[in-house]
Amino acid sequence: MDGKGRSKSILEEVTEKTKALKAETGMQPGLAVVIVGSDPASQVYVGSKAKRAEECGFKSVKHELPAETSEADLLKIVDDLNKDDTIHGILVQLPLPKQIDDGKVIQAIDPDKDVDGFHLVNVGRIATGAADEAFVPCTPAGCMVMIRDMLGEDLSGLNAVIVGRSNIVGKPMAQLLLAANATVTIAHSRTKNLAAVCANADILVAAVGRPEMVTGDYVKEGAVVVDVGINRVDAPEKGMKEDGSPKTRLVGDVAYDEAAKKAKAITPVPGGVGPMTIGMLMANTLRSAYRAAGKEAPKF
Repeated sequence: MDGKGRSKSILEEVTEKTKALKAETGMQPGLAVVIVGSDPASQVYVGSKAKRAEECGFKSVKHELPAETSEADLLKIVDDLNKDDTIHGILVQLPLPKQIDDGKVIQAIDPDKDVDGFHLVNVGRIATGAADEAFVPCTPAGCMVMIRDMLGEDLSGLNAVIVGRSNIVGKPMAQLLLAANATVTIAHSRTKNLAAVCANADILVAAVGRPEMVTGDYVKEGAVVVDVGINRVDAPEKGMKEDGSPKTRLVGDVAYDEAAKKAKAITPVPGGVGPMTIGMLMANTLRSAYRAAGKEAPKF
């Protein structure tokens, strides 16, 4: 499953619908990204989000704050963005420095601008079957687009197994699959006979954060496998760095080559779920702007 190509089609649709909204109402979708500190991975991720927002025709705002920023100062910025009518999506890059309570900051974001889908209001909407009214977290939303592309809207009669129970991926993924009529099992590191549980899955979603933990034995013949993991591992075969340590490569939670021999479809790492996450962030921001304009939000 080509997440890079599918994300490109979503971003093209977002760009077209942004032009249409602006032509009809004069409103330009606005995305504000807030980052505290200078973590290199977070900086790269935030930079790519801001770049994509601009490419889609959004107003793109980036707040880069020093690592010593106080919780009160960050909450003040969030409050200002909540009140800014030109901003339709607010994203605070996690994790935050230890002096700031992540949960407190996330719950301070206006649920109608919470395009990451982490606010308890949006979590509750998804859990009670009102996903159309919610902002669905971007990673599970992107996974569902690819699953629907392969298997259709109605997943009746299919067994889905999710390995991982995080609030960001595992739990919302389960809710989305349930809403599509799949029979859902949430498994995790303490599940007994994990390989046997996974081998019963028509849809297998790996989101556990362990490099290549899901081997070929976990995969049912003809299953659709979605690999959410992104792990950096040593790759001495690529040579050594200047400091004498081995170079690295990115791998997922699934042992790709083994799983691909049995799967009907599988997402690669990189180039699978990652691009879809950014695509769905832009889709959520666009939907927020449409709602703010009193128009029916497009579906993706």
